[in-house]
Amino acid sequence: MADIVEEYTRKADAAELEIINLMIEVENLKNKVHNSSSGDGDVLKALKSKNDRLKYRLEILKRAVDSEENCSSKRKQVDVSDCPLEKDSRNMQSIQEILTEVFGVAVSQSYPDVNDVPVLVLPSTKFGDYQFNSAMLISQALAAKGVKVPPRLVASSVVEKLPQVPLIEKAEVAGAGFVNVRISRQYGRSILEDVLLRGVQPPRVHQRLRVVVDFSSPNIAKEMHVGHLRSTIIGESISRLLEFLGHDVVRINHVGDWGTQFGMLIAHLQDKFPDYLHVSPPIADLQALYKESKQRFDEDEKFKKRAYSCVVKLQNHESDYIKAWQLICDVSRKEFQKVYDRLGIRLVERGESFYQERMEALVPRLKAGGFLEEDDGRWVMWGEDGGRGVPLTVVKSDGGFTYDTSDMACLEQRVSEEHADWIIYVTDAGQANHFTTLFQCARRCGILRDGVRVDHVGFGVVLGEDKKKFKTRSGETVRLVALLDEGVRRSKEKLLEKERDKVLSEDELRSAMESVAYGCIKYADLSHNRNHDYVFSFNKMLQDKGNTAVYLLYAYTRICSIARMAGLSGTQLRSALSEGRSQLSLEHEKEWKLGRCLLRFPEVLSRVVKDLGLHQLCDYLYEIATTFTEFYDSCYCIEKDSSGEIQKVNTGRILLCEVTALVMAKVFDILGLKPVPKM
Repeated sequence: MADIVEEYTRKADAAELEIINLMIEVENLKNKVHNSSSGDGDVLKALKSKNDRLKYRLEILKRAVDSEENCSSKRKQVDVSDCPLEKDSRNMQSIQEILTEVFGVAVSQSYPDVNDVPVLVLPSTKFGDYQFNSAMLISQALAAKGVKVPPRLVASSVVEKLPQVPLIEKAEVAGAGFVNVRISRQYGRSILEDVLLRGVQPPRVHQRLRVVVDFSSPNIAKEMHVGHLRSTIIGESISRLLEFLGHDVVRINHVGDWGTQFGMLIAHLQDKFPDYLHVSPPIADLQALYKESKQRFDEDEKFKKRAYSCVVKLQNHESDYIKAWQLICDVSRKEFQKVYDRLGIRLVERGESFYQERMEALVPRLKAGGFLEEDDGRWVMWGEDGGRGVPLTVVKSDGGFTYDTSDMACLEQRVSEEHADWIIYVTDAGQANHFTTLFQCARRCGILRDGVRVDHVGFGVVLGEDKKKFKTRSGETVRLVALLDEGVRRSKEKLLEKERDKVLSEDELRSAMESVAYGCIKYADLSHNRNHDYVFSFNKMLQDKGNTAVYLLYAYTRICSIARMAGLSGTQLRSALSEGRSQLSLEHEKEWKLGRCLLRFPEVLSRVVKDLGLHQLCDYLYEIATTFTEFYDSCYCIEKDSSGEIQKVNTGRILLCEVTALVMAKVFDILGLKPVPKM
């Protein structure tokens, strides 16, 4: 063991020395570039190219040092109970990212004049672990410069220039110019064992951002319904993902708590409960109150005028009207929170009322800046399209503000007060044009500055099994509370059908019911491409096979049970690993296939962040489960005799099971599902 540690230390020292020398060379090059004549373009270009290549090499060597130190430290005896995760902030390495950088160095050294071709390194299952696919593109770029080099020769040149890194076991040219890469199992083992010792760590992010995620957004005095389901589930999962990656996330619930509807609600409240200022009115059923007031508003002209008068008094902050408004809002908040608690949703409420004063300050500035145009008494604002499409209506003909006004003030507040680097709106796809115009207008008037990323995360509608918009049999919108209750009822039936009540305690059965019920509702949504409509079907959701939450939750509990069956706790397994008494097994091809699948976790997250398509994470979770089944069917973890007595425990394979459970648990957590150890 001492020899292994000494060898890793020697390699790390050598790499550190090379880093120091490279840093000195980089600084010398910077000075040469600074002192060179501005007219000597060829010299500057050559120096810049060499400087870029050295930067690539420097980054790779730093990674190599981290890797060698990691392998060395894990072989030393440590007290795992005294090693909380927060003591070590190293990230889980993305093999695809490392290979991309390594091949980037080789390409820049082989063909320094080709600097605009993307370096494509993708996972492979047939001929290697990964494959470099840029040789054809490089060949085409060279041909455009009048240099003819066949793709296969390009690939060979790149392979020759590949830096020596511990990750790559073998790289060979195949076919017309592909490079098949096999990664070192020892290197893969070091990463997976690190997961066992420290937990699942996030991949590296280049910059920690402050992110505002706007989602859910129900209206006060109305019940949450199935139309709020997708925004709530998708927004929460995006927030969890970005938080795991280390970003500073603010979850905003932009509720509808201002406007005309409050005038009619307050007027109706005054009639129905005239002593509401002194005696708290029984208005738990706000939906009924809303329907009654809406009917009066539509049918009674005098009531309508009173309602408008109430709106004006509310906006003028008259105390009696503010109290009525607060009463209604408080009742709604309590009902919303019941849903959020059941689904594990965390939000900060910031309703439209929050932006009233900001709207009042914003509109004069937009007028003074010449950004608003008068149109039939309205004041509108056009985006960058110069008058094409639909403008924002910033001020109505009666002088009132609109959703467009509050959205613009909201965007300004998030940039200037929240200091957001990235703003994400999670709403149905039907609002895409609105957000496109909003972002254009915000850029035009300077509210949305360069460097601030904005995304509208749109989604399709929820359909019933008849492929029409999901409604109750009476044609009404499905209440979200009723949907959750039905999910719990059906999951209980499913568990009782499997006689789980005979092996689970009452608390365990209740936890399993809720895990399955809420998990299947969330997963059915997230596993579909959010841009598409999807059919809501409890029958399909609760199937225990295929890419469903039930199948995956069962798979997870089975994996967790393997170590228990062997009589090994997590602490015992980590101690055996850290003390060098055992190592994770990757020798068998099915072991290595599962190991490779788990190693792709960081790159899957990076791909999801690019387009915020969470279905890719669901596909990955399902791939883990099915790949684990292949491994478990071929590789015995525990061997028993005919009487059921344990004869042999393969600790290395159980370590692989434990890593699988850890990665699955982290994916479940990002998706907002709560697995249980027993089901």
